[in-house]
Amino acid sequence: MTILHTARLRLEPVTEQHYEAMHAMNSDVEVMTYLNAGQPETEEHTRAAVVRIMGRWAEWGYSWWALIRKDDEVMVGLACLQHLGGDKTQPHEIGWRLARAGWGQGYASEAATAIVDHAFNVINAPFLVAVAHPDNAASIKVMTRLGMQYTGREKHYDLDSVVYRLERP
Repeated sequence: MTILHTARLRLEPVTEQHYEAMHAMNSDVEVMTYLNAGQPETEEHTRAAVVRIMGRWAEWGYSWWALIRKDDEVMVGLACLQHLGGDKTQPHEIGWRLARAGWGQGYASEAATAIVDHAFNVINAPFLVAVAHPDNAASIKVMTRLGMQYTGREKHYDLDSVVYRLERP
C-alpha cells in the first residue's frame, strides 16, 4: 500500500486505525452537506466503508488515503483514487473530503496534486475524472486548480453532479 508525501501532509492508506477520525468527519452535518444526500454517516456505514476501502487497496492497489497533517499528526481529511462508482470498468476518479479543521488551507489541492501524479506516473491512468455536487464551489475550485475541464452534468452516487476531466499529459 502506497504512502504519498506532500510538503504538509502524509497520505496513508485508510485502515481500521483511521475509523474514529473518519467517523467523526463523516458524521459532521457540515462536512456532509454535499455528500450522501446531506446525511451524516452512521457508525455502521463508516465501518463498512473502511472494510470496502481496505478491500480495494488489496484488489486494486489504490483507494482512499487518510490525510495526516505532518506537524501534529491530525487527520484533516480523506482523498482517493478509485474507479467511478466503485466499478473497475469505469474511469479512474479522484476525490477528497475534508474535516472542518482542514477547510480553507489548501490541503485538498495539495493531496489531489500528489494523487494525480501517482495516477498518471504509477497507475498509468489514461485520464481522471472528478465529480461534485453543482453547489460545491470549494471542490469545483480544486478541480479547476488541477487543470481539470468541465465536461457536463451526470448522476453519480445518487446525486446530480458536475463532472470534470483531466487528460494524461
